Amino acid sequence: MSIATRLQELGIELPAVAAPVAAYVPAVVHGGLVYTSGQLPFEGGELPATGKVGAEVDADAAKGYARTCALNALAAAADAAGGIDKLAGVLRVGGFVASAPSFTGQSGVINGASEVLGEIFGDAGRHVRAAVGMVSLPLDTPVEVEVTFILA
Repeated sequence: MSIATRLQELGIELPAVAAPVAAYVPAVVHGGLVYTSGQLPFEGGELPATGKVGAEVDADAAKGYARTCALNALAAAADAAGGIDKLAGVLRVGGFVASAPSFTGQSGVINGASEVLGEIFGDAGRHVRAAVGMVSLPLDTPVEVEVTFILA
């Protein structure tokens, strides 16, 4: 089944590729892979929340933001690859969580990204991953996610 068909079955519409907020490109194709820059949870060009997870932002909301980041990464990768069906799977997810000092649930937050990629790609969505707590992230976003995709 194509990835486009799977997205349709899941009722997922990919967002427009988010414009870079600094000096970088959203995604690059190299050697059979597509590397995305860190994606923020932009929805319609706006961040839905700012602040630290475990303080101003609760973990469940942050998990949803990680999902949005992954979909933004998928949109960027599809654009760079020349179409969504040029992507065959996921190799790696890097997740960054702006965390209150006592917050230790980073892996649960980044599950939002991992789970949606698994829903979309099935077994080809299984990946290696890092989920890291940070003091702060760009624009005071609570979550940032980068993804390395495998080309078909």
